[in-house]
Amino acid sequence: MKSRDHYNILAELFRYPDETYKQNVASCAKMLKGKYDEAYAEILPFAQYVEEKSMHEIEEAFGKTFHIQAICFLDLGYVLFAEDYKRGEFLVKMKDEQRRANNDCGIELADNLPNVLTLLPLLKDEEFVEEFAARVMIPALDKMLAEFDSARMELKDKVRKKKQKVILMEDMENKNIFQFAINSLALVVKEDFKNTHYNDPVIVPTLGGNFLKSCTTSCATTPEPVKTN
Repeated sequence: MKSRDHYNILAELFRYPDETYKQNVASCAKMLKGKYDEAYAEILPFAQYVEEKSMHEIEEAFGKTFHIQAICFLDLGYVLFAEDYKRGEFLVKMKDEQRRANNDCGIELADNLPNVLTLLPLLKDEEFVEEFAARVMIPALDKMLAEFDSARMELKDKVRKKKQKVILMEDMENKNIFQFAINSLALVVKEDFKNTHYNDPVIVPTLGGNFLKSCTTSCATTPEPVKTN
């Protein structure tokens, strides 16, 4: 089984910044160098930003990206399903997987991105991991990245100004800086799972896949092919 310990390091990019954050980001960039060239190139602007900015500025950028007037969210169930009932089903399944793996989720939800990343090295069922990466991780990261589209962000700002009657910081320097971290992670996941059969175009691309089916153990099964006549 290929080691997935590097996801523990990547998880630190998406935890609320504390006194160890700058070192964690630097360690992540060092880990990617020479192993994941595209991901390393993508994370460099983010690593430089973190190195140069004060902790207050980093915390402010993190909050405006993921919490206050968020561009996107870190809870993958919400990212994938928003307010649909499947979000609740997804969270229940994530709680089950986290409990079975004995992964400490702290104060965050079981589907919070850092908790999902630290779960990956603990999973033993390779078939399940491949399906989870292809049908949950990659679609969720792609949806998160889509929220950084400039047109979408401009529309969100207009809606917030109208509904919340608040004054937003216009043209906040590096307001998109966490986009580099998310894309770097996405490139790693796509590289690690590029050869999985779940990427085959003849496979039914069911969002969430068997993960959302009722089961008492990890829910990976062989996917059904698309019927063509």
